[in-house]
Amino acid sequence: MASPAAGPPGANVIAFPGSRAEQVGFDRAELQRILDLYGRMVAAGQWRDYAMDFGRDAANFSAFRRAAERPQARIEKRPALRGKQGMWTLFGEAGQVLKRGHELAGVLVPLERRLLKVVED
Repeated sequence: MASPAAGPPGANVIAFPGSRAEQVGFDRAELQRILDLYGRMVAAGQWRDYAMDFGRDAANFSAFRRAAERPQARIEKRPALRGKQGMWTLFGEAGQVLKRGHELAGVLVPLERRLLKVVED
């Protein structure tokens, strides 16, 4: 008989042999913020596709103008840099670092500026 703390039968999670149990990912609030920006960029006609990559050292969100191109922007979360220049990095299309920081919101500012339009009277 299973103990009450064990949960319902079949609820135990067992790591697949050879799989990476430790990987960096985005939490719900971070992913919500990134996907909100992605949706607004799609509505503005600037992005059409995205990809996510989760590795042992970093998690990446890449946004594409077209699927066959290099990413127009790449947002990287690297927790090992949390105490140094910040765990968030925004890379441009050529791979250049556009912004680094400790907070996701601050790193996304250059992308959000592209959405601003001047409205004339």
